[in-house]
Amino acid sequence: MVAAMNRAEKTEVLLEKLKADSVEYKELETGEYSLEEKKNAIRSLMNIRMPRELPDELTDLQDEYLQDEREAKGIVKLADIPTIKEAFNSKSPYGRKISLWQGDITRLEAGAIVNAANSQLLGCFVPCHRCIDNAIHSAAGMQLREECSRIMSRRRQKYGRNYEEPTGTATLTKAYNLPCNYVIHTVGPIVYGRLNDMLCRDLQNCYENVLQCCLEHDIRSVAFCCISTGEFHFPNDKAAEIAWKTVTAFLEKHGDCMERIIFNVFKDNDLELYKKILV
Repeated sequence: MVAAMNRAEKTEVLLEKLKADSVEYKELETGEYSLEEKKNAIRSLMNIRMPRELPDELTDLQDEYLQDEREAKGIVKLADIPTIKEAFNSKSPYGRKISLWQGDITRLEAGAIVNAANSQLLGCFVPCHRCIDNAIHSAAGMQLREECSRIMSRRRQKYGRNYEEPTGTATLTKAYNLPCNYVIHTVGPIVYGRLNDMLCRDLQNCYENVLQCCLEHDIRSVAFCCISTGEFHFPNDKAAEIAWKTVTAFLEKHGDCMERIIFNVFKDNDLELYKKILV
């Protein structure tokens, strides 16, 4: 039945199912919402849903909806993204293995994309928040939070009920409705005051451990977001420098194991910072 519906009908049905699934918003009046407002309501209800069992019918409806949204946004393949050698005639010895791409990371059909996660590792609960954690969980679907919750439950059984994911680690999950194969979650350092050597080392650990995760799971392409910049206040220029140095040091040792490493940026400022470093 779902497959026979058009996109507007799928949106309507999914919204009603999410409202029925919600304790607090069962009676939310959405009849007069525009299509875009209904989509925002769907994302919001997904964002605030606490980890718990997902009914099969709700999961199927969500997956149909998110796959339609994925196709509408357009999938970006590695072949669509030039290397820095092709784009900028970079003199780096790794110019044919590194790309710089500006856009929505949830569109990338890579081996893995990197999520800048928080220490709870459950995604962002703020409705329609503009952080990358929210964007990735929203595009992947509610199953991603469920998997992250199971991972954190096991870790709390092992390390104690107050366990939080340490800064700099890398956790691999499925990607669900994203076009990539996996998501690698890493908790970046938060800069509250002055930048110091420990915070720089923590950010370096994020990149190193993500790349090590790729090695261990035979993931040959990965897209990095600008970890810890934005909400976590790591200076963009220093973050780009650390990212570049860590990735090129890794390729010096393990270049044969990777086909492509993408520096994914969203803001124009980050694009210009990386251009200066890469070429």
